[in-house]
Amino acid sequence: MKVALFATCIGDVMFPQAPQATVHLLERLGCEVVFPEDQACCGQMHVNTGYYPEALPIIRNHINAFRPVLDGEWDAIIAPSGSCVGSLRHQAAMVAEDQGDMTLSREAAKLAERTFDLPELLVNEMGLTDVGAYFPHRVTYHTTCHSLRVAREGDAPLRLLQAVDGIDYVPLPDADICCGFGGTFSLKNPETSASMLSDKMANILSTDAEVLVSGDYSCIMSIAGGLQRIRAGIRSMHLAEVLAGTEEHPWNAPATTTKVGV
Repeated sequence: MKVALFATCIGDVMFPQAPQATVHLLERLGCEVVFPEDQACCGQMHVNTGYYPEALPIIRNHINAFRPVLDGEWDAIIAPSGSCVGSLRHQAAMVAEDQGDMTLSREAAKLAERTFDLPELLVNEMGLTDVGAYFPHRVTYHTTCHSLRVAREGDAPLRLLQAVDGIDYVPLPDADICCGFGGTFSLKNPETSASMLSDKMANILSTDAEVLVSGDYSCIMSIAGGLQRIRAGIRSMHLAEVLAGTEEHPWNAPATTTKVGV
């Protein structure tokens, strides 16, 4: 399978360990991974804030960057983010149609059919749950809102996590409840966001987990910040980082990446 990596803004700028681990994992599983250098933002921040005209050229750039998927040269687009995948799947075509570009809307809809978050690609497209990963730690998993309600990945992330050799997986109470980040929601409603984060952290602490795992570094960033402030001693990692390593070859993020958690 030839897969094009969409690194996402937050992955590119702040947390490159997620796209790096995604590439490492997919290549270990026999995929050929390409990286279109013209990629940028998916436009989600603009769309969610109501800036449809400003989002249109961003969406157009994305489609042009990943056009070989439309032409059949590449098989799929992979992004380590249910949030960005959800936006591309449900917003891009809608915005293009709203702005009167029907050709772009049709291309966006077609591209969305071959755009996947990592758990979807592994479980639904490649038929894998056990990817040969090894991670001997006590782990709990936060299910992000967009992966659950927009991308609709179901239990694919948990199936992958539970198949990891050596892992001690502990279910997170109220795992399907928002962590309070929500992008600009946390800026516009800081008191509500902080209260939701406090509830999420209490649930995480109740598991006695060593590591909090999730599928979006935006949510991880918010939760990890809260855990650091109370000195919880819990590391935070992207699912791709947990799945990337094997017992013989553990995954170690490059030294230049941003550390999250302690």
